[in-house]
Amino acid sequence: MPIVEVSPGMSIAYEAFGDPADPPVLLVSGFGAQLIAWHEDFCRALAGRGRHVIRYDNRDCGLSTKFDDHPVDTGRLIAAVESGDVPAALAMVPYTLQDMADDGLGLLAALGIERAHVVGSSMGGVLAQLMAIARPDRVLTLTSMMSTTGEPEYGRSSPEAQAVISGPKPSDREGYVAAAERDLVWASRRYGDPAALRELAARSYDRAYCPAGVGRQLGAMILSGSRASALRELRVPTLVIHGLDDTLIAPSGGERTADLVPGAELLLVPDMGHDRPRELWPALNDAIEAHTGRV
Repeated sequence: MPIVEVSPGMSIAYEAFGDPADPPVLLVSGFGAQLIAWHEDFCRALAGRGRHVIRYDNRDCGLSTKFDDHPVDTGRLIAAVESGDVPAALAMVPYTLQDMADDGLGLLAALGIERAHVVGSSMGGVLAQLMAIARPDRVLTLTSMMSTTGEPEYGRSSPEAQAVISGPKPSDREGYVAAAERDLVWASRRYGDPAALRELAARSYDRAYCPAGVGRQLGAMILSGSRASALRELRVPTLVIHGLDDTLIAPSGGERTADLVPGAELLLVPDMGHDRPRELWPALNDAIEAHTGRV
């Protein structure tokens, strides 16, 4: 697995598919998700459509740099935010979502890629938005998938999904893998696959189990704020994809994103939740291929 330094003290693990001479597509993973969350077969299928596909581990996840010297007490963090003590909350978190977005841009630079199509999923969609907002000269097109704008009134989780995402996970391998089935609460109602969820959980646990990193990423998300004003000014060609079955980030998050970004295209996908079922890969790759082929 290649690992490159993207800034002093920050190394990012990545994997690439396809011909480097083809247009580059950077796939950005979501909250606590390693690069393997973008399934290898999905990446190869997209690469087969004439794209140079790059997937990578965000900081504090997978094989990229961890911030183990900065433990975050999630309970204290949430209490500080709820009490309005934002300076105290900021002091607990070692980095921001913008720092994470800069890692993706740094990876492209380290690979000698000046401009790329950026596709982000869930929190990865937020990071992709931030890349496009901060450096529109580096982002050929933006695809924001199952994400939102940072405005609390849009993309709200259902109570059941919120309970799962905020609840503790078992630390032993057997319990961790079994608990992956809880994610069915936000999966496609038609194509949700408990076996696939368990398989990904097992691979993730064996590859790089890092629960502390999840807490630090959560802190960065909680303190990220609204991107509404910046999205209104964005002039990067944008595709917004959202599953109609999504209960973790409700479809209103995608709809609001598309409403804010001038000229954005919105694709609402039936039978897709907060997941990418194999059965929908052809449709998703059709959309990404068409969108990235316009520039």
